[in-house]
Amino acid sequence: MSGISTGADDQIQLRQRPSLKRPSNYTVIMLNDDYTTMEFVIDCLVSIFKQDAEHAYSVMLDVHTKGAGICGVYSKEIAETRISIVHSRARKAGFPLQCIMEKNDD
Repeated sequence: MSGISTGADDQIQLRQRPSLKRPSNYTVIMLNDDYTTMEFVIDCLVSIFKQDAEHAYSVMLDVHTKGAGICGVYSKEIAETRISIVHSRARKAGFPLQCIMEKNDD
């Protein structure tokens, strides 16, 4: 009977997979200013952060009344990209709107 030879000692060596760590998540936070319109903030929340109108309105009120509002939680690259889009649109529209990101503790 023919068998499969695995080496001189006939032992199978298994490679252990390295344990994979989930990437960190980042919270994107929109900051209040005295110039950006509420409508522009809502438009950014809907078009960039894919929020429905009701949730976007709620976040806009947080930005307006509390000084900051949470736009969403994303991987680092996605958070950076969305912040960049907000800043670019705001500059083109003449607003000083700012977003920041904070690393979540995992």
